[in-house]
Amino acid sequence: LQPFCSLTGYTHEMYVDPQREIYKTLGMKRGEGNNVSVRSPHVKSNTLLGSIRSTWRAMTGPAFDFQGDPAQQGGALILGPGNEVHFLHLDKNRLDHVPINTVLQLAGVKTVNFTNKPQIVHI
Repeated sequence: LQPFCSLTGYTHEMYVDPQREIYKTLGMKRGEGNNVSVRSPHVKSNTLLGSIRSTWRAMTGPAFDFQGDPAQQGGALILGPGNEVHFLHLDKNRLDHVPINTVLQLAGVKTVNFTNKPQIVHI
């Protein structure tokens, strides 16, 4: 985590689960879960091109020291207070993300206006 915090300037508290116990408990998956064609509004390239670019960034960028498992699928959660799960979306593949503003609306917070931002960000 030290290289990540140094590079990004992140100074807040962070919790980690190196054995992925929470990941396993939630039923999150590793690898492409299915062949369903899912398009995320956040992903601007196809699966093959996106994979190649992601791998190249991981190998050549300053973040290489803290890259995780590229096959690990994530998700979006809204939790608490306490043990209450208000929303849970487990990604089926690397394109299966819930739109950011959908998650923000479900959490009851202000959405983000992306109209003044570039439509495609090349990293």
